[in-house]
Amino acid sequence: MSRRLEKVSRTIRDTVSKVIQDQLSDPRVRGLVSITRVKVAADFSTAQIYLSIIGADAKQQELSVQAIQHAAGFIQSHLASVLTTRSCPTLSFTLDDSLKKGSEVLNIINRLAAEFGPVPSQEDEKPLIE
Repeated sequence: MSRRLEKVSRTIRDTVSKVIQDQLSDPRVRGLVSITRVKVAADFSTAQIYLSIIGADAKQQELSVQAIQHAAGFIQSHLASVLTTRSCPTLSFTLDDSLKKGSEVLNIINRLAAEFGPVPSQEDEKPLIE
């Protein structure tokens, strides 16, 4: 990713996050909304924004994403005043479930560790050749 693309992605992430937290007053948006990543097209025409919503069930998370997508024009107008590009990218929002998947993997690892006992460290093992 080019330096300019990274800078625009970072600006989009920071600005959109601030607008969602401070200026979006839709009652459908519940829980703690955070932006996990932003993918901007090379020509700056579109930006895919991945959201993580903590403190809400799956149905409420979907409603929150729909509400934020519904407010995309409002968010985009605030973003346009901050960006220095010729045009403002069209925003689309997606629920990012990578944190949930990561948590599930950790739970599986913890469950297996409890079932089979701790993994012996290298210090506990005796050398094969003495």
